Amino acid sequence: MMITLVLSSNMKRMLKDNVLVRKLVGIETSGSINILFTDKTGTLTKGKLEVKSIISGDLKEYKKEKDLEKYKKYYDIVKLSCIGNNQSSYDDDKVIGGNITDRAILSFFKRDNKRIKKEDMIPFDSKNKYSVTRVDGVNLIKGAPEVILKNCIGYYDNFGSIRKILNMSKIESLIKENTRNGIRVLVLATSKNRSMSDLKDLCLVGIILIKDDIRKEAIEGVSLVNDAHIKTVMITGDNKDTAKSIAKEVGIYKEGDLVLTSEELNKLSDEELKSKIFEISVVARSLPTDKSRLVRICQEMDLVVGMTGDGVNDAPALKKADVGFGMGSGTEVAKEASDIVILDDNFLSISKAILFGRTIFKSIRKFIILQLTINLCALSLSIIGPFINIEMPITVIQMLWINMVMDTFAGLAFSFEPPLKEYMKEMPKKKDEPIINKYMINQIFFTGIFSSLICILFLKVPFISNLFRNETYLYTAFFGLFIFIDIFNCFNARTHRLNILGNILKNKVFLIIISFIVIVQIFLIYYGGSVFRTSGLSLFEFEIMILFAFTVIPFDFIRKLILKKKGLKYGV
Repeated sequence: MMITLVLSSNMKRMLKDNVLVRKLVGIETSGSINILFTDKTGTLTKGKLEVKSIISGDLKEYKKEKDLEKYKKYYDIVKLSCIGNNQSSYDDDKVIGGNITDRAILSFFKRDNKRIKKEDMIPFDSKNKYSVTRVDGVNLIKGAPEVILKNCIGYYDNFGSIRKILNMSKIESLIKENTRNGIRVLVLATSKNRSMSDLKDLCLVGIILIKDDIRKEAIEGVSLVNDAHIKTVMITGDNKDTAKSIAKEVGIYKEGDLVLTSEELNKLSDEELKSKIFEISVVARSLPTDKSRLVRICQEMDLVVGMTGDGVNDAPALKKADVGFGMGSGTEVAKEASDIVILDDNFLSISKAILFGRTIFKSIRKFIILQLTINLCALSLSIIGPFINIEMPITVIQMLWINMVMDTFAGLAFSFEPPLKEYMKEMPKKKDEPIINKYMINQIFFTGIFSSLICILFLKVPFISNLFRNETYLYTAFFGLFIFIDIFNCFNARTHRLNILGNILKNKVFLIIISFIVIVQIFLIYYGGSVFRTSGLSLFEFEIMILFAFTVIPFDFIRKLILKKKGLKYGV
């Protein structure tokens, strides 16, 4: 019940941070991620691609459509290549359909009502890295520079005439310079080959430079994930230089890390990949199959794997990963395969999901500390009681109320514990991490035994029992003592800090529930009557009861202080 309460309450809180949880268990698992594979476009970058400029074969740059319009014949060739080989289309003044790159290219040109008749086409494939459309017997080709450029023997000049390429090294240098600055580069070309897949003897139309600014929040998100000792690997379709530049800027790539292309990755055997997995920061020119393989390899290494994805081809990897993060702007297939959907496609939201996952695990542990501490106290009384002539200090009705406090209300109170950024400084929990650690055993045992001693002394020491008018008032005070020990132990259990009020205002639900329990308990003491076997205590008797219950706080303070001075690792 506690786990369900924690997961469901945090699911609602996470929705405010643009994180939609589809599978409750995905929240807790996200806190244990060791390695995270992330997309670039829209996750680390804004996802708002814009054509920076188009460069001709003679290295002239055109930053706007009106610059191209000065050269009518060349402009017509460029526009036909961009619009003809494009899966996007105009809807009034908006560009719709196609992928994000196609939409950016089409947006560079103002709407033209002239219809282009496409005779045949080869759609873009991440394996081939190019697409072809045939219009009026001419093949319009668009693709990666390393695939298209090496096959170009000529280029179109400003007047639409074909000239021989004499400065290929300068073109390659320009492309390299831009990719190193994080600019995506596409090459346009034409051919009249009968086979559309024949890329020989091409004529260069132009080079398209596309920019996609980095999200400032992504830098913060990557920093949080790095602090959390989680290895982040960027997987992108961009070329090596562009990918490395982006990864370096957001903080994923560090000097000495490996940047591999899909081809280089697939040359590695599984064993070689396992040995290098924590050295790899970027996989460029990736294929959908790369993601599935990387997930499988990491899971064989007993790592908890997180994977982001937005396309239909990403679904197998999302399904296979321990936690699949679908993107809000992605396909329905990808969302269906994921455990968590990042509504704003933002990497920072992924880091928040990880933080919530770690917080939930801690909340469950805090609740277990409280539960077992009180249970140890109750069990000790049940076992020792008959030997020291304590038969029924708690009635069945009183026990029902105690159980409500211990189970339902405490579960609610701890389920709203705040996600503190300090949790992101800790190492991820291992798959075989025991629920109860040494710190918890220490607190449960010592605080539980101390609580038991307080209860026994309260009932059996004549000096204490004589402070109450008769046995009826003594047992009423004992009922209150047990509940207030439980309440004070709630404060002890919720933090490992010496200051038990640390971050208390960040969990207002905790304060509301504790206040409610206190009010109800006082009401039961004075108005519970024969049902709860209570009689109204005097102010002095009430103070004695509270004083004894409060002793668990200084006792636990001393216990924490001893652990801290010994330098022992402590906390949940």
